[in-house]
Amino acid sequence: MKLTFYSTDLSSELKINYIDGGIRAGFPSPAQDYITDSIDLNKEIVKHPATTFYARANGDSMKDIGIDDGDLLVIDKSLEPQDGDIIVAYIDDGFTLKRFKMDESGEFAWLMPENKDYKPIKIMPSDNFIIWGVLTYNIKNQRRKHK
Repeated sequence: MKLTFYSTDLSSELKINYIDGGIRAGFPSPAQDYITDSIDLNKEIVKHPATTFYARANGDSMKDIGIDDGDLLVIDKSLEPQDGDIIVAYIDDGFTLKRFKMDESGEFAWLMPENKDYKPIKIMPSDNFIIWGVLTYNIKNQRRKHK
């Protein structure tokens, strides 16, 4: 999966109406009755402004967990990656988005795709490998494109 990076700009607020009671995914409820406040999307999504970047996903290696081509990714470089996190890694002179999996021996790690058409990447200590950041949010466009 190829990534295109963008820096964050938090110089302005992005206030959006907030439905405090949540939206039911079952039976409908009058949501208008629950609009009580607004939230600043920048503050909600970006916890560490100096170390947070946006990236645009390009490819389908993570499609089985809902990360699709064109999704906007929020990546925090200040977070310490944990086993199972989705990370942005720099390997072989390029960036990729994969699930980080430590080997039980602790001698190497795996970059795991979430698409059966792709093979896991085994990371050895001798590899040119850097964990660049941890994925914190995946923003999707849910509206279908019309022809």
